Amino acid sequence: MKARLWSALAMAMPLPCRGCQQRLSHFQMGRTFSSFRQLNASTPSSRDKGREIERQILETGKKESSDETSPLAAITKMMKGDTARTTQTVTRDYSRIAESLEAEMIKHPYADRTPPHHLHIYAHKHNTIITLTRPNGNPILSMGCGALGFRKSQRGGYDPAYQLSSHVFAQIQERGLLLDIQRLELVFRGFGPGRDAFTKVLLGNEGKNIRGLVTRVTDSTRIKFGGTRSRKVRRLG
Repeated sequence: MKARLWSALAMAMPLPCRGCQQRLSHFQMGRTFSSFRQLNASTPSSRDKGREIERQILETGKKESSDETSPLAAITKMMKGDTARTTQTVTRDYSRIAESLEAEMIKHPYADRTPPHHLHIYAHKHNTIITLTRPNGNPILSMGCGALGFRKSQRGGYDPAYQLSSHVFAQIQERGLLLDIQRLELVFRGFGPGRDAFTKVLLGNEGKNIRGLVTRVTDSTRIKFGGTRSRKVRRLG
């Protein structure tokens, strides 16, 4: 009777579903529900596989948390607020940076920390060159004593450097560059006569609008250590 019922149900099903149905013997048809349970008990279901994977993940997590040197243990201690060695090594550099910034702000509470413009003074014994650059190093203005009409040996004196310095200050004011310059750093190079001439102009009446912007004075004169042999010193007389 049951076999007839199963065959009638199979014939009632549509054609695509007939090939997907499971082939059962007459004995399994006689005991339908009990045989199905026994058949599916031998093959693990997707739920059992998920539980097995979850159990393995929990076991590995417990092993890593027991190990103090693992990164997982360091993260858990940091989240709990534990002041262990792992958290101290992570936050040590950041605390040093914060302390240095705080100390600088205490020493100079009203200091303007915008990047400064640079005014390079290259004072060679044969010439003087003054260059104004932006904070990123791009040049804005560059002049030498030759731009004022001095030629050859006349460019290396004190008076040409004095006139060049006053002319450069006038050009900075006429072009409206003082509106963009908030901080100015002087960079000297060389010990020619133009070094003293520029300092004289800066402290004089020509540099009254510029010397208030100077925040730092540095010397970038190149010092020779070893290297090739220098030229013979010129002896007169």
